[in-house]
Amino acid sequence: MKKIEVKGPIIRNSEKWIYEWFGMEATCPKDIGNAIAEANGEPITVEINSGGGDVFAGSEIYTALRAYSGDVEIHIVGLAASAASVIAQAGHSKISPTALFMVHNVSGAAYGDCNTMTHEAEVLRTANNSIAAAYLEKTGKSMEELLGIMDAETWMDAQKAVEYGFVDEVMFTSAPTLTNGIGMLSAQTIHKLKDLLPARGEENAEVKTVTAKLKLLRLKGEMKDEV
Repeated sequence: MKKIEVKGPIIRNSEKWIYEWFGMEATCPKDIGNAIAEANGEPITVEINSGGGDVFAGSEIYTALRAYSGDVEIHIVGLAASAASVIAQAGHSKISPTALFMVHNVSGAAYGDCNTMTHEAEVLRTANNSIAAAYLEKTGKSMEELLGIMDAETWMDAQKAVEYGFVDEVMFTSAPTLTNGIGMLSAQTIHKLKDLLPARGEENAEVKTVTAKLKLLRLKGEMKDEV
């Protein structure tokens, strides 16, 4: 499995050389495109620790990952905020229990008269809707609810990010064994039986097996204790 890193600010391709010149970590769409080409269809893990950045660069990265022919797994290891939170929606995702997830409104700058400002506000509202579209498919929440969460600049710990549906699971947690059948022994019963059953070839194994079966019936509540 190939690992692809989304670290530092999300920037445009034309800006990457500046960050490289200063020795600063950053991610641009070309970085991800090259890594995807090298992966050549094999499963990839995208490791994210980014506070976000350019909306359009983030959208390009998200789209490239969604369009990838192989399996994509997202690991949020530090922070997935803003544009990076959009990228985190591109596949099955896991978040470190110590990581954070943040969504907020798109921001920008404008200079001009009242008409320019009104136009800029409409552009930002449209951009919010486009960002929320990525969250919409992942979380199943309504557009209105998602826009409200973004408007509040919502910071989430790992559990909250999973609860809201932005992330699929928390790393390193042990999931309970789930069953969908009749007559299956519970995990607790199996654990107790391991200490009761004899080893294969052990002397008096038949007697111990009968004893274990009787204790199993008690565990399952099919016999009274006085039997």
